Amino acid sequence: MNKKLTAALSGGAVLILALSGCSSDDGENDKLNAWAKQVCGAVQPQAKKIEAANAAIQKETSDNSAPADVKKTDSQAFQDMADAYKAISDAVDKAGAPNVDDGKTKQTNAVKELNDLSAAYVDLKKQVGELDTKDQGKFAEGLKDIATQLNKLSRSGNDALKKLEEGDVGKAMAQQQSCKSASSGATAAAKS
Repeated sequence: MNKKLTAALSGGAVLILALSGCSSDDGENDKLNAWAKQVCGAVQPQAKKIEAANAAIQKETSDNSAPADVKKTDSQAFQDMADAYKAISDAVDKAGAPNVDDGKTKQTNAVKELNDLSAAYVDLKKQVGELDTKDQGKFAEGLKDIATQLNKLSRSGNDALKKLEEGDVGKAMAQQQSCKSASSGATAAAKS
């Protein structure tokens, strides 16, 4: 069961990859490059926060820690993830629409999706907080339910992010060193 929880939690880090881009740009769109620089600069510290939260949860579940310790760690990690996704949402919102066709729609959808992810992690924090640590069986069952929700969360909800970074936006973001750093950190967290 701990492996399932760890795998599901790691999946959350994969969502950050949608904001990292994966190819190079010919440098023709200065406005888009400026937008990408602004967003990537904001994403990097949040990607590190998500990576650290995942690592804390993985460590706690792999150490067969006491339920109270797992509960405390998971609760803090879910709050950190909620804060990180909210900060990324705010950064995308503040940056405005990327200078591409349908940029406003892409931005609006990505902001909504990121806010929804943040709210989902707040909900998971609440659920973890309600788990009974005195009964190890009930606690394990509750964690299993949370792992199932995390698995669904990590597989859903990144369509708008993928659409945001399609084409020229992805190319511009791939040029930014801060997006490259965010991508490598999230990839490492997802693989652990």
